[in-house]
Amino acid sequence: MPEDTIQQFRFFLKDSIRKMIDFSETDQHRMVPPPPVQKPYPADAVILTLPKKQAWTTIPSVDLLTAATNRRSRRSYSAERLTLEELAFLLWITQGIRQIANPGTAFRVVPSAGCRHALETYLCIVNVEGVPGGLYRYLPVEHALVQIVHDDKVHMKLVEASLRQSFTGTAAVTFIWTALPYRMEWRYGLAAHKVIALDAGHVCQNLYLACEAIGCGCCAIAAYDQDLMDRLVHVDGVDEFTIYLAPVGKI
Repeated sequence: MPEDTIQQFRFFLKDSIRKMIDFSETDQHRMVPPPPVQKPYPADAVILTLPKKQAWTTIPSVDLLTAATNRRSRRSYSAERLTLEELAFLLWITQGIRQIANPGTAFRVVPSAGCRHALETYLCIVNVEGVPGGLYRYLPVEHALVQIVHDDKVHMKLVEASLRQSFTGTAAVTFIWTALPYRMEWRYGLAAHKVIALDAGHVCQNLYLACEAIGCGCCAIAAYDQDLMDRLVHVDGVDEFTIYLAPVGKI
């Protein structure tokens, strides 16, 4: 590989670009209203309310040392279903909102550069109690799911989109995170893109640790067919696109 190409792609990992940006020209400094903390959804969409944290009764406590020590990537899952409460727990741990400061800013249980939270969470649900199979999106503001499509064969499309990694098709649910870059670009301009990738790592690590509390395993995946995965979750691949995914199932 040519050395100049290697250096070009390594540049993404550095923060040198910050010195090249006139931050007075970002939309934030130009007083453009921030993008909303959550994508809108149709008024007639099917909404599934999730049990809130105060009502959880089956989520056990686990100390951080135990969870971190046991954490590993797991690709073999049993046929046991996740409960709706367990799914609610995993979603809250990865993208739950503690407080909404204003229409464009929400404080969540995971960190994000500038509190911009440029990710959306989609779910390929196959084996969750009380939830028909298909594709959903998490609504952190309402702590609910919005159904995108009912599809009992969604796991087959997921395997194809994940480059035939067959274990994705045996998971009870697969988390698919998309990036909406403008949420971060609004504040940081061209310095936005590295920190979006860092944010995805924060979210997935929380998922790994939370899975240890409920007898689940997960495996982060960064190798997939971009076009197929974007089509699977019904995003345009330009202003919103898949960035990371992780199947989850009982072990």
